[in-house]
Amino acid sequence: MSDLNEQVTCLVAQARRHSPGSPQRQKLLTQIIRLTQGKLWKENTPYYQDALQQTWLYFCRNVCDGLTGQTYDSTQGSVITWLNAYLKRRLQDFYLNQYREQATTVTFRVCQFKSGEIDETIDPIDNIPATPQAPPILENIETWVKTDSDLELRNTHIKGRPDVNCQVLILKRLPPEVSWKELSQDFGLPIPTLSSFYQRQCLPRLRKFAEMDGLLETRLST
Repeated sequence: MSDLNEQVTCLVAQARRHSPGSPQRQKLLTQIIRLTQGKLWKENTPYYQDALQQTWLYFCRNVCDGLTGQTYDSTQGSVITWLNAYLKRRLQDFYLNQYREQATTVTFRVCQFKSGEIDETIDPIDNIPATPQAPPILENIETWVKTDSDLELRNTHIKGRPDVNCQVLILKRLPPEVSWKELSQDFGLPIPTLSSFYQRQCLPRLRKFAEMDGLLETRLST
């Protein structure tokens, strides 16, 4: 592993000598990704691929220039350690968001059966004294997306495909979410194209709304 870390550190140093967006830098960054992608933290969760896509985007933007966060510092640890820390934070974000959404939408039903048939359905929540309700997270998000008062979500779309825009994709990915495979078949576009657009354009807008609406605590650091 030490040899790999040294090799990656060397490639990072080389990449920084080239200008942003240059073919030389892109080639070196691709080499780093190929060397490290199999070494990153793995988790069997439905949102792992989304978190991983965010991690690679973070890597490309900050390993050399620190465009959206602190520039990678090799004295603080290896690239793999740096990426794993970010990946785990994004997984935690997805988990917390999912937990909040489920907490506001899950209902419990107790069915009493009589002679093999349902006699009545009781909602135990009806028997609980009234308490301040949690913010209707999912409803708030759906209302915001569907209203789209400034048309930003509808006007932000994949090039040449105004039908594949932020409004459509955010609604499709809200619980119960439509899988990327189904979306790929529906729109006739590759999964990486849809997922990348979602990470770059949809998630930042969704996160901004959630923070402004008090649904998600604003992180002071990434």
